[in-house]
Amino acid sequence: MCPDTGLARLSYGQARALSDEHTALRGPGGGWDLYENRHYALTHLGEQGAPLLMLMAKSRHKKPENVRRYFKPSPEAIAELTSLLAPGDTRR
Repeated sequence: MCPDTGLARLSYGQARALSDEHTALRGPGGGWDLYENRHYALTHLGEQGAPLLMLMAKSRHKKPENVRRYFKPSPEAIAELTSLLAPGDTRR
């Protein structure tokens, strides 16, 4: 039971089925799995500038190296970071 809402919590199987149902583009079994959803959320937070310690708290990881594997910045985020080296220089 959820202490905040009083509702029963979803099992992993129920959560996986709901995630697949609501993210599938090509029929059942084609949606995001829970791991991909977690990966995307941590990557998005990292790109928004969330500190590593906050990402660790969110994901409940104990070691920084375990969180770093989730953070795969997008090409746009890398380009934005690179632009800080020479603002206005689009040749990089």
